[in-house]
Amino acid sequence: MTTQERYNRIIEYFTRTMPAPETELHYADPFQLLVAVILSAQCTDKRVNMVTPDLFRRFASPQQMAAAEPAEVYDYIKSVSYPNNKAKHLVGMAKMLVAEFGGIVPDDVEQLQRLPGVGRKTANVIAAVVYNRPAFAVDTHVFRVAARLGLAVDSKTPLETERQLTANFPAELIPDAHHWLILHGRYTCKAKTPDCQACGLSDICVWYSHQKK
Repeated sequence: MTTQERYNRIIEYFTRTMPAPETELHYADPFQLLVAVILSAQCTDKRVNMVTPDLFRRFASPQQMAAAEPAEVYDYIKSVSYPNNKAKHLVGMAKMLVAEFGGIVPDDVEQLQRLPGVGRKTANVIAAVVYNRPAFAVDTHVFRVAARLGLAVDSKTPLETERQLTANFPAELIPDAHHWLILHGRYTCKAKTPDCQACGLSDICVWYSHQKK
């Protein structure tokens, strides 16, 4: 099977089984999504969704969060992972958003990465989900699924995986493909107990073929 044939098969499968994938983070505007994605680092979306309603009621805009002290933000997010650092990042992010971007979340990956708490993965999520840019965010799920399905070959880093995925998925499908691989990794192709019997891609899965030997 050629690389293109593999990608075509996977595109056909997910287009049919997951035609309208979306992030599981709850948000109402780009600022809220940015906050939620920062909070989701090494934390589940479920946990983030538990803390953001009260957080967003208190800080409905970048301006309101920029005027806060990290200690106040911490009180709202203390049940997520690394709340001290994330509280500092959120306030710093809001301050820069107001001071340099007029309170508007930028659409450029490089500009987004200037914001405190925003790495390449977070920047790609915002660019893809909010602005429909062909930016492929690679988290642990995407990294694992891409390797197992043979979409990323001999990749040692998330950046290598991102480059292979971006090169082979059609640009207009990348925002959806990002969610396809995340959700597939979250619910089917799990790290320790992958449900290969429920997966419609096991016949072309590199990892599965090795397990049968």
